[in-house]
Amino acid sequence: MSSLRVSPRAYRRITGFALATQVFIIVTGGAVRLTGSGLGCSDWPTCEENRLVAPLEYHALIEFTNRTITGLVAIAVVAAVLGSLVRTPRRADLTWWSLGLVAGVIAQIVLGGLTVLFHLAPPLVMAHFLVSALLVWNAVVLHHKAGEHRLDPDVAARRASPEVRMMGVLLVAGAAVVLFTGTVVTGSGPHGGDESVERLPFFVPEVTRIHAIAVILFTAMVLATWWMLRVTDGPRRARQGVAALVVALVVQATIGYVQYFNGVPALLVGLHLFGATVVWGLTVRLPLVFGPVRSGVETPEPELVAP
Repeated sequence: MSSLRVSPRAYRRITGFALATQVFIIVTGGAVRLTGSGLGCSDWPTCEENRLVAPLEYHALIEFTNRTITGLVAIAVVAAVLGSLVRTPRRADLTWWSLGLVAGVIAQIVLGGLTVLFHLAPPLVMAHFLVSALLVWNAVVLHHKAGEHRLDPDVAARRASPEVRMMGVLLVAGAAVVLFTGTVVTGSGPHGGDESVERLPFFVPEVTRIHAIAVILFTAMVLATWWMLRVTDGPRRARQGVAALVVALVVQATIGYVQYFNGVPALLVGLHLFGATVVWGLTVRLPLVFGPVRSGVETPEPELVAP
């Protein structure tokens, strides 16, 4: 491997692919649930007892296809790890963040098996999605850090105000609350992955109302951050990041209200799931472009060359 070399630009493409696969597996996992195929393969790690490959049946093929896509995710993660080891110059922080993806994928494999073995128990399904969200966060950070070589030093050194940086952290916390309350709504609603799956014992309109309040508060925080950046003449990258998040929130809220008042059709629920992933990815990127929450003079992070 010592003869291999990967440029910073090539490695960023590798991390972009890893990020894309993390988003893709969330969407395909949602498709499994929304088509009622969650128990299409009733065993783990085989599809059925003594049968590795799914039979030619609708639900089994959908569930087995999603499991197969996990292999694509694993390949992307391995490429991210190996790429960090041969990137020139080598940076230890990129290797550590890529190893975080490995830990997350292992956790997902274990959770996926438990989810099937316990017949799509809502808490396990919720945990499965939330770990996916953590993996998206990890992949966003890795992809962002892998692109730091492209920044002009003057641009990289310019940070948002301390108040805005703190808002970046609070926005991530707010988005996490929105995601969690969204999983509670899903766990209480009709799309459980199979008709026989037991749902959470909550009244759907009530938990939906709680989720909507979380979304409204989060949106208010985003708009406050946008205003703070304007009055403090924040960095252009930071303002662009918040503007993209505002647009994504408007689209996501529209889909959410339309799906709720139309009986949560599967297609709109799938779009809402994808939108939630986009909103989360845009949110966790903001602290990276705002700058770290610390005082003192800050300079661009140097290349960390491994010995």
